[in-house]
Amino acid sequence: MIFLIGSILLSSFLAIAFKLCDRFSINTFQAIVINYLVCAITGVVVSGYVPSITHNVSQPWFKWSLLMGSSFIITFYGIALTVQKSGLAVASVASKLSLIIPFLFSLFLYNENVSILQVSGILLALMAVVFTLYPSKNVDNYRKAISGKARVEKILLPFLVFIGTGLVDTLIKFVEQGYIPAGDNDTYLINTFSIAFVVGFMLFMLQRLFKKLPFDPRAILAGIIIGIPNYFSIWCLIKVLRQYDKISSVILPVNNMGIVLFSALVAFILFKEKLSWLNWTGILVALIAIAMIAFGH
Repeated sequence: MIFLIGSILLSSFLAIAFKLCDRFSINTFQAIVINYLVCAITGVVVSGYVPSITHNVSQPWFKWSLLMGSSFIITFYGIALTVQKSGLAVASVASKLSLIIPFLFSLFLYNENVSILQVSGILLALMAVVFTLYPSKNVDNYRKAISGKARVEKILLPFLVFIGTGLVDTLIKFVEQGYIPAGDNDTYLINTFSIAFVVGFMLFMLQRLFKKLPFDPRAILAGIIIGIPNYFSIWCLIKVLRQYDKISSVILPVNNMGIVLFSALVAFILFKEKLSWLNWTGILVALIAIAMIAFGH
């Protein structure tokens, strides 16, 4: 249970950190790039193992690690932008409801059985996304929010997070089941985090070259503050899944429900995010939908 609580709190902290980056005008993308370097270093320290580059390249999972590392930084940045533009609660719902994507892939890739309750949960989840993303007339600067570019960002960014997070989760399951040998998860994760850093660093250099964007030294501290919890959020989730391996299909949705609920409370209490009754209804419907998918076996 302690690892489940740890996963919920640490995962929620990541979104809170993005909100604070926005408050203090810290370059979020630069912080995310450094975060993945910190994740890789933390993985090496925790595992006590430094993977060989030549060994990794020859592994059957390396091409998937390249894809996942690139997806990590793009999706993580999308979550950060969603937190800053649409709010903490909206970002949490968009990312955690994405569990329906790997669920649907499981039906086609692994021929898993599905119940009527789970199908109902999926339909309810889609409804929850619409309710949660619907612009609230009570949020600050609402007139600005519903105009042109800002309105597109508030709707499009959470949707892209929903799709991106779901595809990353699907890829994790696909690679773990078909390409990673037992006991070799640390090597794969360290390699994937390293690739995310390299891809992010290259994108940052392009920004420096073409947009003349300066480096924000505060991003180093922000990257460390984000990176260590980021690594251990995954570490805790792996621990709890191994501890309750026979009910992992239930643990993941429960973990997601906890993150959605805790993030919504933090957004309301700490950051005074103003959501409409329809937005709060969407959060409640999201929790019900996740429960239906989890317990609908």
